[in-house]
Amino acid sequence: MEVLESCRKVAEKSRFVRIDKGALERFSGMLSAQDVAVPPWEAGFHFRGNEEETVAYLLVLDTLNFCFWPAPGKMTWEIPCESGWLSGYYALALSLKRALETGTPLVDPEYLVSLSLEGLKEILGGRGELQLLKPRLEILRELGRVLLERFDGKAFKIVRSAHGSAVTLARLLAESQSSFKDVAEYRGEKVYFYKRAQIFAADLYGTFSGESWGHFRDMQALTAFADYKLPQVLRHVGILHYEKRLGDRVDQKIPLEAGGVEEVEIRANTIVAVERIRQELAGLGKNLRAFEMDWILWNLGQEEAFKERPYHRTITIFY
Repeated sequence: MEVLESCRKVAEKSRFVRIDKGALERFSGMLSAQDVAVPPWEAGFHFRGNEEETVAYLLVLDTLNFCFWPAPGKMTWEIPCESGWLSGYYALALSLKRALETGTPLVDPEYLVSLSLEGLKEILGGRGELQLLKPRLEILRELGRVLLERFDGKAFKIVRSAHGSAVTLARLLAESQSSFKDVAEYRGEKVYFYKRAQIFAADLYGTFSGESWGHFRDMQALTAFADYKLPQVLRHVGILHYEKRLGDRVDQKIPLEAGGVEEVEIRANTIVAVERIRQELAGLGKNLRAFEMDWILWNLGQEEAFKERPYHRTITIFY
């Protein structure tokens, strides 16, 4: 896939980020020794209706799946749940689930096209402030328009158009909607990430347990999903090393430019490092796919031990 190919080229030329081979081998050995398992799909946070509604819900969810960290001086966005307060991706998944279950027609593209900012705020609810609310609204409206104009208003028809290929599905989303066109430029060459587009395929796989709308013949071709949590984990275990000035900026929570050299190097090296971990584990007899490695690392990133150093901050709609 062009994602891994283009990211490898960045990793070979990187000036601000490098991958520590020894640390990668040690970490892989530790994962193998612990017989780490792929986390189960968190069905409790996600909506499940009939199959077509569920596909549409996941597409709305992954359309909004980015930038959950708070702006400086602002409170993290979070929603009430049984155990207290919930933030981040799971808060988004649960807030959309609740909206659907109480009659909000989130899976209707005509509703998305006409959605107001106040309507979106009501759907999300909770307390604190979620960044990029206006762009999120425009992205939802774009999704509604594309569904109406190209797919008869049906999200499942996007999936059907991919003909059982997760890679084709990711490319189709990137081609049809600007918000999924997660492509940067590095030294004059395009670098493909397709973070949210690939996640949609993986979420379909997880929701449907690899069957029905979640059955793809090429799930092994997906890469890790380049966000801000995975590099935080990889840096914590010594696999990713940042040049001192970059490391200081990340530690001081100074935002990095979206599409800038440093940010692209962090994301590209993350994808390459996860692929190398996958290969190391395969050599140790544990066969995992890159998206499953992503799930494992992302879950580790929710543990306090992996939050000693901050994640890099970039204001972007892509992750």
